[in-house]
Amino acid sequence: MNLLSKIISTFFGVGYFPLAPGTLTSLIVVLLYKFYFHTLSWPFYLMLLFFLFIIGTITSTQYSSDLKNKDPRNIVIDEAMGQALILFHMGEAWLPLILSFLLFRLFDIVKPYPIKKIENLPKGWGIMMDDIAAAVYAGVILRLYLFLT
Repeated sequence: MNLLSKIISTFFGVGYFPLAPGTLTSLIVVLLYKFYFHTLSWPFYLMLLFFLFIIGTITSTQYSSDLKNKDPRNIVIDEAMGQALILFHMGEAWLPLILSFLLFRLFDIVKPYPIKKIENLPKGWGIMMDDIAAAVYAGVILRLYLFLT
């Protein structure tokens, strides 16, 4: 389980990229969405998000425990989950995809209230939930912008 947790929680090794591994993970998810995942039916996409959340929480709990670090930099499955969440039912046009990427990264890095507080949840819950909260913030702003334009 330790090797599998390491592989999954680092998003198949992307977490070991030396510069901004979370940003790279988000970018990869955007590209995967653009060229493949946008074609999935919404029930299947929701099941994928649910699976990503469960497996991300379990593996990030295990791997962070192995490293004895509450939220290691190389755990990036949470960025994959957050970026995938904001992309739900987004379509394939480049502008919303780019805006989703930029807004998600902004909220994930800045961590406005209560995202910073959510980060303190125990184990993998804190690792995953702060990125989900950042995705919700970014998603609300993006959907409002798209609605108004």
